[in-house]
Amino acid sequence: MALDIPLHVQYIQNLGQSHDELAYHLTAHLRLNAVYWGLAALCTMGHKEALDREEMIQFVMSCWDEEAGGFGAHPDHDAHLLSTLSAIQILIMQDALDKLDIPRVVSFIVSLQQPSGVFAGDTFGEIDTRFLACGSMALSLLGHLDKMNKEKAVEYIQRCKNFDGGFGSCVGAESHSAQVFVCVAALAILDRLDVVDTDTLSWWLSERQQPSGGLNGRPQKLEDVCYSFWVLSALSILNKLDYIDSDKLTAFILSAQDPEGGGIADRPGNMVDVFHTHFGVAGLSLLGYPNLQDLDPVYCMPADLITRMGLRKGWKALPRRTTTI
Repeated sequence: MALDIPLHVQYIQNLGQSHDELAYHLTAHLRLNAVYWGLAALCTMGHKEALDREEMIQFVMSCWDEEAGGFGAHPDHDAHLLSTLSAIQILIMQDALDKLDIPRVVSFIVSLQQPSGVFAGDTFGEIDTRFLACGSMALSLLGHLDKMNKEKAVEYIQRCKNFDGGFGSCVGAESHSAQVFVCVAALAILDRLDVVDTDTLSWWLSERQQPSGGLNGRPQKLEDVCYSFWVLSALSILNKLDYIDSDKLTAFILSAQDPEGGGIADRPGNMVDVFHTHFGVAGLSLLGYPNLQDLDPVYCMPADLITRMGLRKGWKALPRRTTTI
């Protein structure tokens, strides 16, 4: 089975036309993130133009929270760090960063860093290493990484490191593949990968591969396509992608495609969604799948764009193949 790029492009295009479906309204809290996932997947598949640029920019700006100085997930939603990062990523990919009030956004992001070094997601105070990574990525993309307390952030990540080399969502939390990605990515941005126990963590990440070829988030859990990115991104940053059986993982991702309507599910036979479509395609890119564009595993954005911005770190993907397996 091969990656059906035209069908997946069509699937993403059709997502914005489903306003009458209940699921569309039930996922309003993820809308701006979903636009980022769709655009990033299209960029990786070489079809950035498949969605209307001006309409996308207009929607992003409609999510601006004037009072907070950040972006909500949907118009009239409160500003949150996750959606603010997605807005920044979209505007950069669409060459529209001039639309952004950068000083206000930077101020909003910096205000969310706590004395311990971690970031809260919003003014309501939930903390998570995800938000620390979002803050680091956003400030780095805006050229204002110096505004955050980098030393405190690194100290917090160090406190979240576990005996297995992995990282959790907060101090004392168990290791999880997604949290490993956000911590490793943040450390790469902060130029502090020396904090990582590379050999132990790479072994733990390699143990996430199941007999099906898919990867799970932690021991004794089911494999899931999204971990194709979370695990591979961390291994790519650590230059340890050879710890994974790439052919088996590629086959697993491809088996989760919907051959009729397009899109990729969490695992074969389940309903597709744009989240797993994006991270499935992202994983395939890092695996060197043919006819895909290079993806930067730190920022989860087009690699050539991050390189032009002078932000590329020393990650390595597998060589781009010319034929499918």
